[in-house]
Amino acid sequence: MWQKPWGYKEGFAICGGLFLVGTLLQIVLGKVHLDLLAYPVNLILGLVYLVLIIAASLLSRKVYLFRWMSGYQAAVTSMIAAVIITVIMGLTLQVNEKVHVTGIAGWLGFHQMLSAWSFSLLLVWFITLLGMVTLRRIRHFKPRDIPFILNHMGLFLALTGAILGSADMQRLKMQTSIGKAEWRAFDEDQKLMELPLAIELHDFTIDEYPPKLMLIDNETGKVIPEGKAENILVEDSVLSGDLEDWHITIEQRLPSAARVATEDTVKYVEFHSMGAAYALYAKAENRQTGERQEGWVSCGSFLFPYKAIRLNEKMSLVMPDREPRRFASRVTVYTRSGRKDSATIEVNKPYQIEGWKIYQLSYDESKGKWSEISILEIVKDPWLPLVYTGIWMMIAGAVCMFTIAGKRKEENV
Repeated sequence: MWQKPWGYKEGFAICGGLFLVGTLLQIVLGKVHLDLLAYPVNLILGLVYLVLIIAASLLSRKVYLFRWMSGYQAAVTSMIAAVIITVIMGLTLQVNEKVHVTGIAGWLGFHQMLSAWSFSLLLVWFITLLGMVTLRRIRHFKPRDIPFILNHMGLFLALTGAILGSADMQRLKMQTSIGKAEWRAFDEDQKLMELPLAIELHDFTIDEYPPKLMLIDNETGKVIPEGKAENILVEDSVLSGDLEDWHITIEQRLPSAARVATEDTVKYVEFHSMGAAYALYAKAENRQTGERQEGWVSCGSFLFPYKAIRLNEKMSLVMPDREPRRFASRVTVYTRSGRKDSATIEVNKPYQIEGWKIYQLSYDESKGKWSEISILEIVKDPWLPLVYTGIWMMIAGAVCMFTIAGKRKEENV
């Protein structure tokens, strides 16, 4: 080992040494604090790092270590080490960096791998070799190397941008109320911050899935059969269905209803106002025993309690809370620059303005579709364009790779 030319043994030895050094640093210093990379430290560090890689590439003819770092043996071993440490991360429970962990795995940083020294050193080593290999191809450029350069340079930019920009990312949570403009939001530490933009909520809507009917155990409240929840999806075309030995027939449906208590019973009437609940009148007949029960079933709301039909001593027919299919906020966004935009923000359909992305996160679940509160997540990542640039370069490299491969195949034919 360590006899020129170096090969895979030396590569694995370096990766193992980095892992051991990282483990010792983890034990002595604790986890890596990525918040220290906040602007302008990350920008300065990134420029210095880039200059060092370029200098090492230019000195590769004189320094054997730098020349070996540009070879495939170093790249392959570093890639294998990165895969192994990533697999360890996938097999161990990852917890928030602010949570104190115990045990050997926690002691070594495996439960908080993204802030572990061993993971950080191996990742930096991998990115460094990636940059060295890319610069080597650029220095000896040939047209056929375009896919290689695009793929490797794209991956280098994406990884570097993600690491350096991690401390600058802002992920905030804002609670807005209908008819009010809000410009304050909470960070992960529940610290209240003022933003350079304000959001006024005009309306919040929820589209719900059709209600369901199912059986539950009267004693435990668990669904019957346990582990294999059977249900009847109440749609316009569904008027009956079977649950276990019971045949359920729906006699009447009230999508917006209010609960009215009489002297001897409870019934539901049409109620088109806030707090209305979905209710239906159902008849149940046991095909085995001939038992019959009937009555109103409702999932209830924040204004009215739920209503179930007790079929026998063992089970009852219930309607669980309706599941949201889509919820969205209609808002107006104001910025300090004087911009005023109207938008509808939905789940997985964020709105972007001046570097900020606004996501629909949650709502007042106690009121359901009658919620007058919308909870938004506001994210800003100034390094994201660099990451996207790297991703698009990799896509372009893949396209060029298939194009060049197709031309070569045609030439061979």
